[in-house]
Amino acid sequence: MSTKRTDTKPAAVQAPPPEEVHAAELDFLAKWDAGARPPNWLLTPKAVVTFIVGSRGEALKSGGNAMVITEKFVGDRALVERCVVTLAGERGLLLVGEPGTAKSMLSELLAAAISRDSSLTVQGTAGTAEEHFRYGWNYSLLIAKGPQPEALVPSPVLTAMRRGHMARVEEITRCLPEVQDALVSILSDRRLSVPELGELEAAQRGFNVIATANLRDKGVSEMSAALKRRFNFETIAPISDLARETDLVRRRAKQIVADAGAPLAVDDAVLEALVTVFRDLRLGRSVEGWAVEKPTSVMSTAEAVAVASSMGLAATYFPGDRDVARLLPEYLLGVVMKDEPKDRGKLLAYWDATVKRRAEGDARLWKSLHELRRVLEA
Repeated sequence: MSTKRTDTKPAAVQAPPPEEVHAAELDFLAKWDAGARPPNWLLTPKAVVTFIVGSRGEALKSGGNAMVITEKFVGDRALVERCVVTLAGERGLLLVGEPGTAKSMLSELLAAAISRDSSLTVQGTAGTAEEHFRYGWNYSLLIAKGPQPEALVPSPVLTAMRRGHMARVEEITRCLPEVQDALVSILSDRRLSVPELGELEAAQRGFNVIATANLRDKGVSEMSAALKRRFNFETIAPISDLARETDLVRRRAKQIVADAGAPLAVDDAVLEALVTVFRDLRLGRSVEGWAVEKPTSVMSTAEAVAVASSMGLAATYFPGDRDVARLLPEYLLGVVMKDEPKDRGKLLAYWDATVKRRAEGDARLWKSLHELRRVLEA
């Protein structure tokens, strides 16, 4: 016996693209700055930067309308400006950095602001083939009619060339070198040869490529010197300020828990302690300047968001079962041991030194956390 759904409400999309989430801001910014725009850009460079870093709480005015533009990327404004200038100059942009530093988010936001389309993406893996950067074929049509334009299946990069949009390549160094080099002629000549059709696809003005690469992947598939020369490199560093990183973790965790229809039930003191531990282990020193042994795992802001949201969801779905702060050591252990199980010892050492010294002060939360050391031994 089958049951039929009677509700007509469409299912919510898990991760809508930024051009949909922030459509109202993009519409506003397109009218707000009427300055010069690079060919085929939907916003001016100034408006693109404002869209990404926000208006710092100021309500921008356009005609009779006003709007506060939200901060979407927490980082150096000058870095974002350099990225925008690179793309306006029709030179490829490569964003490099440790995992979890929002390289992909920045890439997506740039494409959304410039082209209002962040979907033209190639995900780099060991299985990525040259056709993912160039084109493939609908083999049924190819066999039936031979090489015809309608049988050609354009890659996201070729589609971006035809539209004059931004193409994105995620984790480019995970692709094999000979596959990566398919981009050399595209970025150099801004053309793509299709010998089977005897045609040459020329990129429309506005086309460019935004790629990302993790520093930990360096050497997995090293980029050729020829390809490197086609890109401007920008390094995305972890957030340097504790308060800004804590605020970002809070905002993102609130958004995730809000999908469960509940407020974030993790107080600010616990969030600050969480981010502090992540920063100590990431940097190899505590905020007080004490030496800390760094684990193998990347203690990124993205991982901190995952822990904060998991704690918030636990409080939402299992209310009253436990003190939320008591969950922190368990989740930290999961992150630290992700790459190297033996790093449990490094977290225990951190607890015996840094957490203990803080517990000896007047900080009640750190005393409670120190008492949970046994959780890390299990």
